[in-house]
Amino acid sequence: MKKLLILVVMLFSINVQAEEQDKVIHDELRQTLKTVTDAINSGEYEKMLPVLSKEIKATPITQEFINGQQQVVPYFHKWFGPERFLKKLNITFVPDVVTELSPDKTWGVVYGTGIEKYSLSDGRSYDFHTRWTATLVVEDGRWKIKAIHIGTDFMDNPLLNEARDTIMKSAIGGAVGGILLGVLFGFFVFRKKKR
Repeated sequence: MKKLLILVVMLFSINVQAEEQDKVIHDELRQTLKTVTDAINSGEYEKMLPVLSKEIKATPITQEFINGQQQVVPYFHKWFGPERFLKKLNITFVPDVVTELSPDKTWGVVYGTGIEKYSLSDGRSYDFHTRWTATLVVEDGRWKIKAIHIGTDFMDNPLLNEARDTIMKSAIGGAVGGILLGVLFGFFVFRKKKR
């Protein structure tokens, strides 16, 4: 009985230690995500580099491919800034689950939803709802993002929706204008024939 009690206590102790280790890992992973979003939202893109793998593979919403840390900051400078059409990006990532860790706790996968709010230089702004998946690895003793892919539902795209609405309004305006011109033309032709 005494051996059984010792075994139960040992198993409980091991389980508690594993849960504490996982909590520390998940806290670090949450901080990694916060570092990336803070860097993007502030426009200080260099600040995310310490939590990105040197060989990061990333596919942002534009579906361009970023291959390595050295391409991250230039990607953002290409798209965003005071002189650019896209003035600012404000991004949120909301994980659907806690990171699914590998058995040896050296890598993990997480996925979730996001909103990318684009502020344009002309004052307009658009919110894109996204889905994302990221793989994180332990590199140099820290958790880093090794790969991330961000996608959006192209059927629910605010820019396309605006363009579609503009086209519809133009088509309706054109149809109404065409009908009015036809009525006026008919009126004048009919009036001339009456004389």
